[in-house]
Amino acid sequence: MHLRHAPCPCGSGRRFEHCHGQSANGADAVDFIIAGAQKSGTSALDLYLREHSGVAMARTRKELHFFDHEEHFRTEPVDYAAYHANFAPRMPGQLRGEATPIYMYWEPAPARMARYNPALKIIIVLRNPITRAYSHWNNEWQYRRETLPFFEALRAEPERARSALPLQLRHASYADRGYYTGQLRRLWSHFPVDQTLILRTEALQTEPDATLKRIAEFLGLGPFPRIASKTANGRRYGRPISQDEWRYLDGVYAAEIRELERLLEWDCSQWQKMPQLP
Repeated sequence: MHLRHAPCPCGSGRRFEHCHGQSANGADAVDFIIAGAQKSGTSALDLYLREHSGVAMARTRKELHFFDHEEHFRTEPVDYAAYHANFAPRMPGQLRGEATPIYMYWEPAPARMARYNPALKIIIVLRNPITRAYSHWNNEWQYRRETLPFFEALRAEPERARSALPLQLRHASYADRGYYTGQLRRLWSHFPVDQTLILRTEALQTEPDATLKRIAEFLGLGPFPRIASKTANGRRYGRPISQDEWRYLDGVYAAEIRELERLLEWDCSQWQKMPQLP
């Protein structure tokens, strides 16, 4: 049975085409989402996509945080009008997209995204989880949402996570967000693998033209125009990550990195090489 004629996943008892399908497949539908990972280059990718005439990214802000906020899903049917209001009217043939990198991490988000639009395409950018965690902490420290030094914050994370239950720890999930394989498998339990594109931060930084070509092919777009290399949200560090901090996280992520290599057929050996630190 075609999905549009199947019962709506929300459990309303109505057909999908007469329930969530009315919003998801209408003129307002979002076509793709950059869903993660945080501090991995998603802001730069958002800027690149805004240069393509075939793309209409959210006009109000980069991160819409619709699918990771519980208040949007407390009543049925879900009202997507506020979500769609973040977008300008699309030109003929344009794709709508947004970038909220917590969606990959936030446990209910993939199911909500699939209910909204089963044909949604998902782009994921993955960074070395060690440097990602330190960048995440540095961001929170500079915004004064974090008061603990990095190593202390890592040690405090399990208790903070318990205190956040039944939700996840949103701002101080430095180590937990780096367990990518479980997040990818959760995403793939709601979307076909071929509706996802998994990229490396390094590729976006060092091979932007080739990476944008892959993205255009994945989304069914024409080529990107020539674009100068972009960076975004680059923040200075008070100090580099210490050897003790690196060794600790290298131990935390050793098995995870090996599993990610098997899952994606990547070579991530460079991720575990400690940089030359002063």
